[in-house]
Amino acid sequence: MFTLPKIPIGSWVNSIVEWARIELKPVFDIITVVIEFLVSGFRDTLMLIHPIILIIIMMALVWWIANRKVAIGTALGLLLAYDLQLWEPSITTFALVLSSTILALIVGLPLGIWTARSELAHKLIMPLLDFMQTMPPFVYLIPAVFFFGIGNVPGLIATVVFAMPPAIRLTGLGIRQVPEELVEAADAFGSTPSQKLFKVQLPMALPTIMAGINQVIMLSLSMVVIAAMIGAGGLGAVVLRGIQRLDIAMGFEGGLAIVIVAIILDRITQSLTEKRKAKA
Repeated sequence: MFTLPKIPIGSWVNSIVEWARIELKPVFDIITVVIEFLVSGFRDTLMLIHPIILIIIMMALVWWIANRKVAIGTALGLLLAYDLQLWEPSITTFALVLSSTILALIVGLPLGIWTARSELAHKLIMPLLDFMQTMPPFVYLIPAVFFFGIGNVPGLIATVVFAMPPAIRLTGLGIRQVPEELVEAADAFGSTPSQKLFKVQLPMALPTIMAGINQVIMLSLSMVVIAAMIGAGGLGAVVLRGIQRLDIAMGFEGGLAIVIVAIILDRITQSLTEKRKAKA
């Protein structure tokens, strides 16, 4: 029976990863320090505040950003997490999601702007995003562990890679959807490319960009349980322990706390988008 010779794609990827692990170790060490500092900074700062005081602060902040109903729901949800004795893992999860969202936006927004301004970049990056979004998320854990070991750092790296594509796609889409008349008017008034970007295109594209940020947050939360498999802490670790022990109560309570965090973050970003649309 005739068989085609196997293309050694796996071996090629393994060779690249081995080379990167050795040659780029100083870079990975710097990334590890930065991420640990970011996550620990958020978590430790929030843990310094008494839970009840932090809940009141969060309620007031959400009331200012969104509305009274969302603020009351936020307070009740956080009180429930506190009552379930899941406050510390909830704060850890919040720190991980916030850190991964910030890193995803730091990389994703400039790439999204680049794809909007360069047709070549758009053609090169879009297939890569298709690949990133269709690849099973478990696959990201392998190189993350290989490069960064076990813990929050590889979990966050895998989360950033998994959650970043919507930020790139929707940033580029939002800028491309800005009416051509506005861009031409900016050109007619002698705007520089940076003035046109920051004063016309980005403000007009902000609702679409905010939708991308919302998706980044939701995808980050969806990776919480998966990242717990490689040592990431937070509520994902609680759910994972529940699975390992077949403890339905633990798993359900951990999952419920994740839902609470997800709803709070989702309502905040939606409210910011609606306020922006109302002003426009």
